[in-house]
Amino acid sequence: VQLVESGGGLVQAGGSLRLSCAASGSTLGIKAMAWYRQTPGKPREAVASINTGEGSTTYSDSVKGRFTISRDNAESTLYLQMNTLKPEDTGLYYCMAWIDYQMYWGQGTQVTVSS
Repeated sequence: VQLVESGGGLVQAGGSLRLSCAASGSTLGIKAMAWYRQTPGKPREAVASINTGEGSTTYSDSVKGRFTISRDNAESTLYLQMNTLKPEDTGLYYCMAWIDYQMYWGQGTQVTVSS
């Protein structure tokens, strides 16, 4: 499966961005998808995930109430709506798909939030 993220950019604190992740290839086997972010000097952290069957979602405490993960199954696209962005949300955001106990990653999209 191939994952391609888009939608990153530069935004002022308090603003919004919507990230997209287009999945192609063997997408029928995807069990769950998630958004991760990485900042220099820190490990990659999961910010939101979605179970593709049940549609249940989870969020990290740092983004709960501000970010919303969703998936358009027909389009095989994952989204992350990010509202009330903070400078600490700055990072490289990666899309991840969980298939047959393996994790597949996109190339990432940069989000920069200025104060």
